[in-house]
Amino acid sequence: MARTRERGWPAPPEPLPVPVVDNHTHLDTVVGWRAGGWHGPAEGAGPADEPPGLDAHLARAAAVGVPRMVQVGCDVEAVRWTDTAVRAHGALLGAVAIHPNEAVLHAGVLEVAPDGLDPDPQPWHAMPLDDALALVATTARGNPRIRAIGETGLDHFRAGPRGRKVQREAFRAHVALAKELGLALQIHDRDAHDEVVDVLLRDGAPERTVFHCFSGDEALASVAAEHGWYCSFAGPVSFPSNTHLRAAARLLPAELLLVETDAPYLTVHPLRGRPNAPYLLPGTVRALAAARGTDLAELCTVLARTAEAVYGSWE
Repeated sequence: MARTRERGWPAPPEPLPVPVVDNHTHLDTVVGWRAGGWHGPAEGAGPADEPPGLDAHLARAAAVGVPRMVQVGCDVEAVRWTDTAVRAHGALLGAVAIHPNEAVLHAGVLEVAPDGLDPDPQPWHAMPLDDALALVATTARGNPRIRAIGETGLDHFRAGPRGRKVQREAFRAHVALAKELGLALQIHDRDAHDEVVDVLLRDGAPERTVFHCFSGDEALASVAAEHGWYCSFAGPVSFPSNTHLRAAARLLPAELLLVETDAPYLTVHPLRGRPNAPYLLPGTVRALAAARGTDLAELCTVLARTAEAVYGSWE
């Protein structure tokens, strides 16, 4: 008889010895999870409404040593949600952007990418890309708790030739905005390491540049170390097959490391396939400590200090 795969929220892990920061999470999606999948905010909820379940998620994370998070909104609805949520909750700082795959749809580019999927534009993609980028800029300028522009970058798996051109120009616009406002930059990089680095070197990277959900190898880690770019590790660093991620994590200076959930995605091993949330970050921190052969409490202390260096105080 085949085993029934568990699908619900995992049990909380053992608390960390020193509190850390979840560098990148999508709580707007996390709070929409119901048994069987994600369904978005409660029916009838608007941007100003309290998202159902958010307080519970924040409390559960704090109880295991993750009392602070960077909430990332990277579509127009999530940008508005993030703007509201970070004003209401001291545990949250925000990052806002138009995700590279969202940028393609706002630009009206409908082509099949290497992922083989048909484009699936939604009603909000009727907003022109320039207007969507303007929403990001207005939100970042108007809210002092927005501390990063992101996630932005390049995704060659989900974009064809026309879409990649759109992504590159949108990425450059976000880089320029981060530098203009003195904010950190959170990068999405999928199958596009060389091209992402090319944009950063040609245009000049912001002072605090973070590779969110670092997916490279030792070569990319060496480039990041050379330029002082931060690398944030998520659940995949714990996947048995990802020896390249653990090798990259060992190569990087400790002061350039961050950790994240990218919730509700990329749940740490052995919980893959189940929903992710900030309270599960301790599993990733422990996997990173093991990969580096580092004392867990010592690593937690460095990670917390680095997060404040990148984003400032949560107070």
